[in-house]
Amino acid sequence: MYAVVEDGSKQYTVKAGDVVQIDLRNLEPETKISLERVLLLKKGDQVIVGQPTVAGAKVVATVLGEISEKTNIMKYRRRKNYVRRKGHRQYFTKIRIEEVVA
Repeated sequence: MYAVVEDGSKQYTVKAGDVVQIDLRNLEPETKISLERVLLLKKGDQVIVGQPTVAGAKVVATVLGEISEKTNIMKYRRRKNYVRRKGHRQYFTKIRIEEVVA
């Protein structure tokens, strides 16, 4: 069984046991959260499409922690002694999907 869940302005296809990066939330590790906006649910051969959400469906997840990777951007012009370096760090909350409740 899997579900399409909306969190913020992004949609994620999840099933039990998946590890997903969502937008940053100020939550402690090992906290249980519930994602209520389930847009689509697939159980076996049955597909339930929400209008806009599936009634009574939710996804239960556990917070694993915050993660971030630094992206380095570099501009370079040959023979001109021109180098520009810039870094960006986007923070995410890492969650593990425990179950999809229909």
